[in-house]
Amino acid sequence: MAKRKRSKKQELEMPKQDLVGILGAIPDPRVERGKFHKLEDILTIAACSMICRGDHFTDMEEFGLARREWLEGFLELPHGIPSHDTFRRVFLVLDPAVFLEAFSCWTQGVREVLGGGIVAIDGKALRRAVDSGEKAQVIVGAWAEQAGISLGQVKVDEKSNEITALPKLLDMLDLEGCIVTIDAMGCQKQVAAKIREQGGDYVLALKGNQGNLHAQVEAYFEESLACGNMDGQCFEESARGHGREEVRRCWVSDDLDQWLEGREQWRDLRSVAMVQSERSVKGVTTRERRFYISSLAPEADTIGRAARSHWGIENSMHWVLDVTFREDESRVRRGHAPENLALLRRWSHALIKSHDPNSKKSVRLRRVRATLDPDYLVELLGTELHA
Repeated sequence: MAKRKRSKKQELEMPKQDLVGILGAIPDPRVERGKFHKLEDILTIAACSMICRGDHFTDMEEFGLARREWLEGFLELPHGIPSHDTFRRVFLVLDPAVFLEAFSCWTQGVREVLGGGIVAIDGKALRRAVDSGEKAQVIVGAWAEQAGISLGQVKVDEKSNEITALPKLLDMLDLEGCIVTIDAMGCQKQVAAKIREQGGDYVLALKGNQGNLHAQVEAYFEESLACGNMDGQCFEESARGHGREEVRRCWVSDDLDQWLEGREQWRDLRSVAMVQSERSVKGVTTRERRFYISSLAPEADTIGRAARSHWGIENSMHWVLDVTFREDESRVRRGHAPENLALLRRWSHALIKSHDPNSKKSVRLRRVRATLDPDYLVELLGTELHA
């Protein structure tokens, strides 16, 4: 049985990209008579404000007024600082698809550095961006595990669900050489096929939504372990911290022909896996088992790492958005504004993380530094002040 302790992430160097230049290429959705301020100025001030803990439209105006002289070092600002109403109107009408295309242009450089890697996909609700009695808007996002940043997002239509949004998101991503992980909601035949079409491999979690398949895989591993047939096909790793000790084991198999019914319906399905987690806290041990299907060869360490890394999108992205960027507190809910602000938060997070991906400082502390140190904020933007 292979065994190791959890390894540190590989150190990365991210490319420097000029945010102002990318924002300046976005088509302006406003009519000519309404263009009092340049779109790139509005969006750049909004991004700077978001990085510096100014999460709302009024914050953006106040940030601009307080830092006007500094902003004039790289923005034209022909009519001064836009009002909070101007910020609101622009984010209401800005096409989210166009804004996302600009974000994808920025992340392309990151993807080139990463090459392959693990891409986790999961949904997140904008809990307060909703009127009373309505359903919360949901954003399905992709997260690059190696860099710890968002790669893209799609809003779930009001009368639909996350399953319909997944193919749209996958179409936007360059998945060549990547391992894509999705929880049970994405364990769908068309999703597996789309990932393979995009050049990636998949590790999909199994639960009750694929009842027969889940039951077959669970029964196979229980019987195989009971008979001692899984020796040599297990990978184990352990971690300790915060008063908790965890041991994770991953068993894999590609011996599917004799027992897995309907396997041919899943594009390039090559292996199944079971991950068992044992957590010990204050002398109490709990055990959890999860099951997966994959297009990967039966390599327990690779599939086990992919399954574990999937939860990084919750711990390293969604938690930061809620606690540090206060996404769950946002009441903006009109037009395209909720979706555009959600992307701006993820872009701001990515700018911070990609500047020094090996830093041990929290995103919160780096936002504080950006607020206090204009030179550091310029570095995050990847721009240069005018001479």
